[in-house]
Amino acid sequence: MNRPLIVIFASIVLDAVGIGLIFPILPSLLQEVTHSNDVAPYIGTMTALYAVMQFIFAPVLGALSDRLGRRPVLLISLAGAAINYSFLAVASNLGMLLLGRAIAGLTSANISVATAYITDISPEHMRARRFGLFNAMFGIGFIIGPVLGGALGDHWLRLPFIAAAVLNACNLLLAFLVLPESRTPTREKIDLSALNPLRPLRFVFSVKSVLPIIFIFFVFSATGEAYGTCWALWSSDAFQWNGLWIGLSLGTFGVCQTLAQAFLPGPTVKLLGERSAVLTGVAGVCIALTVMAFATQSWMIFAIMPVFALGGIGVPALQSLATRQVDESQQGQFQGVLASAVSLASIVGPLAFSSLYFVVKEQWPGAIWLSVIVVYAISVPMVLGLRLKTPAAASAIESVGF
Repeated sequence: MNRPLIVIFASIVLDAVGIGLIFPILPSLLQEVTHSNDVAPYIGTMTALYAVMQFIFAPVLGALSDRLGRRPVLLISLAGAAINYSFLAVASNLGMLLLGRAIAGLTSANISVATAYITDISPEHMRARRFGLFNAMFGIGFIIGPVLGGALGDHWLRLPFIAAAVLNACNLLLAFLVLPESRTPTREKIDLSALNPLRPLRFVFSVKSVLPIIFIFFVFSATGEAYGTCWALWSSDAFQWNGLWIGLSLGTFGVCQTLAQAFLPGPTVKLLGERSAVLTGVAGVCIALTVMAFATQSWMIFAIMPVFALGGIGVPALQSLATRQVDESQQGQFQGVLASAVSLASIVGPLAFSSLYFVVKEQWPGAIWLSVIVVYAISVPMVLGLRLKTPAAASAIESVGF
């Protein structure tokens, strides 16, 4: 493996560790800063603010990476992450926390630029394997991060944020010293219309038949936001878990999810077909969420994790199913629309689920997971009603490394 790839993969691991570090103890930080025990709306606001800034500025950073090169944009992004965690480490009021998250969202191009970098330096026949390693590196980092963050946070609440800032600073230094540019900068003018984050959505009005699959992607992405927004709050309220136990639960889920996504999608699609694989994933998640909603003992959460992770087989199958909704000539536009839908879900989901948790937490914290099941249920008739326009393409799963 060449040196640039090693640097990129190390950067992704460090980035994922930094993200995961803060999940177990963010509620405690907000309680300290806001002097309130009801911090669910604040978590939703911070998460949505990050997503809004990312949604607005991701096209700008993408265009700049094409115009100026990958390396400077990646360095800017890493610097933004380090600044964000530094703000979180020293924040004495909510305004500083929000400013840090806004900066992080504005500069959040790590993953997309790293993906473009790998594309630049990889022959076409090696891209699937390298993207598989890319996803594995992020998964490893996200398994380590919550456990480490929970353990550090139990010693001192600000310590995980300091650690995340240091990790991103090291990440920045590593990229600055070692990473070469992968793309020759161009002198072409940037197409200003391409910077409009809503531009891809115009495709929907020209091909209205894709609305169901876009809505399904939106629903799946929005439900995914419920876990990051409410998991730490719920586990603390329902089981009085400290930071370490919250981190261990997230790390356990990360292990199960990574294994499920690595080994199950391909065989499941071959056995059941794409549509049934998606529904099987939804069923697994809904069973796990039901157990979590009614759980009275904390061991039950760890016991249900393998079933919960079955949801990991649904997304790759859905991605394959999505590619069959439009012709090859429209795939680029269609993928842009799906990316926009996911971004919008990242804004709406945290706000909706954090607000709902604020309402139900006193009477029944676990009710939040029943609400996620209800949202999933909305997508089931649409999955069943999808019309496949092109010949069977189950091999698409294989082409992305599953």
